Amino acid sequence: MEKFKLNKKTDTPLYIQLYENFKTLIEEDQLENEKLPSIRNLANSLGVNNVTVVSAYKLLEKEGYVYSIKGSGTYIRKLPVDTISYLEEGDMDLMVSGILPISNNSINFASMSPTPDLFPIEEFKRVLIEVLDRDAGLAFLYPEITGYDPLRGSISKFLKEHYNTVVNKEQILITSGGQQGLDIISKTLINPGDCIFVENPTYSGALGTFKSRGAKIIGIPINENGIDIIALKSYIKKYRPKFLYIMTNYQSPTTYSYDFRSKEELLLLSKEYGFYIIEDDFLTDLTFSENKKMPLKSIDRFDQVIFIKSFSKIFMPGVRIGFITLPNKLFKEIIKAKHTTDISSSGYLQRAFDLYLRQGYWKNHIEKIKAVYSKKYKLMTEGLDRLSEYGVSYIKPDGGLSIWLKLPKNIDSINIYNECAENGLAIVPGKVFFVDDSIYSNYIRLSFGQISNEEIIEGLRILENIISKPFRDKESNYLPFI
Repeated sequence: MEKFKLNKKTDTPLYIQLYENFKTLIEEDQLENEKLPSIRNLANSLGVNNVTVVSAYKLLEKEGYVYSIKGSGTYIRKLPVDTISYLEEGDMDLMVSGILPISNNSINFASMSPTPDLFPIEEFKRVLIEVLDRDAGLAFLYPEITGYDPLRGSISKFLKEHYNTVVNKEQILITSGGQQGLDIISKTLINPGDCIFVENPTYSGALGTFKSRGAKIIGIPINENGIDIIALKSYIKKYRPKFLYIMTNYQSPTTYSYDFRSKEELLLLSKEYGFYIIEDDFLTDLTFSENKKMPLKSIDRFDQVIFIKSFSKIFMPGVRIGFITLPNKLFKEIIKAKHTTDISSSGYLQRAFDLYLRQGYWKNHIEKIKAVYSKKYKLMTEGLDRLSEYGVSYIKPDGGLSIWLKLPKNIDSINIYNECAENGLAIVPGKVFFVDDSIYSNYIRLSFGQISNEEIIEGLRILENIISKPFRDKESNYLPFI
């Protein structure tokens, strides 16, 4: 262990020092073994406690440098960091396990991240400068644990104007993105062994967070109008969940949106059986039709809905600003959980985002990106309509950043994924989003946020050539396995 240099006299935490040591060695390919030392052995050799090593390993895993296998150990991720840096957080664990390797040269139908070309750079630069001129050094002080007070006021106004949702600013907690919001709620509500419900399929990043807290996760099927209410009622009586995690508008990965009846029934059930509803929203604003979407929170008269909002897909991911609306009964507990996660989110960026909202830049930006993404969506759906002759089907979401494609039984999504990868096309097989295999999971997700119109056309050409192969060649590998 001579390569590790830890200085116990500095203010830098030991686990950060250890993380930095490993990071450098991995990036420079100086470690002889792919498997990292065991936690106990490394702790003993360095003269630190096990928690220090565990914390360093967790940070390495979070940053995509390593992956862990239960009962086996921690291993260096084989792919270079920049190969997968554009993947959304929920897919990172899949990537580092080697399930979803994506080349930088591929046409990227896998990532839901927005294209940097659409980031409102000039407008945000103006507010950053204005904040510095206005607040000087105050911009770099820690804001209160709940967030910069004027920004909470702006978000309260935003909710009222855009979603007809009334939430007092005192019930708003600023977070470093939606994923931190999920983590904070999990720390507050989940005890090991608690039962929680999710839509099936669902966002894999949420599943990872809930599993890390020791939750028992039950998947409830979802259809084009929302979660299966009949199945939900049956499971509620059997398991009595702590909470239900859902995405009501352009759900990930299905892109389905809940109808009003489903939303109303969910509220009544949550009130009757005493469970919270975690509503995760990141795409409600990105609708391409006149049928404006509203979150479940807008009709929450029982204070049962915890609303998480992330701006990563419709603003700039790297700014890392989101928020949670807090039920009065959980306010103190959630604030404590936020404090143990970090002291506060960036005060400077919160002040700038507050100004961005107040000066109306937000409305212009949404209209701009809707115009661009709606054209991509139209191009994507027109191309996908041609695949119906091969038994492929999908429901047009009229919004969002992806399409959920159902494959016929004689075409396996994993085989399609592998074939696409070999031909320079990155997609995500639907199986990675399901809690279990209890329902039909033979789907693929195609996203169009990061790609150009030309790439959409070429990517769909590749996909059609691959999907049509079983119909051209009866000896194809895509025929059902017997």
